[in-house]
Amino acid sequence: MKKIILISVLLLASLTFAQEKMICKTAAIVFEASVPSFEEVKATNNAVTLVLNPKTGEIASLALMKGFRFKVALMEEHFNENYIESDRYPKAIFRGKIENFDLQSLTSIPKDYRVSGKLELHGKNQDIQAVLKISQSSSGIKITSNFSVKASDFAIDIPAIVKNKVSNAVHIQLNGILK
Repeated sequence: MKKIILISVLLLASLTFAQEKMICKTAAIVFEASVPSFEEVKATNNAVTLVLNPKTGEIASLALMKGFRFKVALMEEHFNENYIESDRYPKAIFRGKIENFDLQSLTSIPKDYRVSGKLELHGKNQDIQAVLKISQSSSGIKITSNFSVKASDFAIDIPAIVKNKVSNAVHIQLNGILK
């Protein structure tokens, strides 16, 4: 009987804790590493998970590398096999904290918040700072961001043969609605 009560209390506590977090499983990340005058190097992943704890401002995201889609299938294959090595490093994870986040102050007009955290990609961790535009919408909390990272910071090698066609600076856009 004590075990049943203990399990019930633990389940109730975990459900209460889970309700504190806001989640989006359909956030989008678009990255671009294009160089002018050459073919566009751009991909989109529309199945990114975002989790926000509105009480603490802690935020996390998870993107499966094989979820990125390119216009050219061969680029997608090279991305997964040669650059990001998706079988060995299947995901990118960001864990951070939004500075001075206040859920109650959100309106339909986006407000800028600074986020600091660590991005784990290709087996490497890098400190990241970016600006998030956060607003309240009828469907939830909308988050957008634009920032850049360097492929070399994550030990992603760009072969000499294509070095002038693929930028080391990778521009990233994030969009999601948390509920």
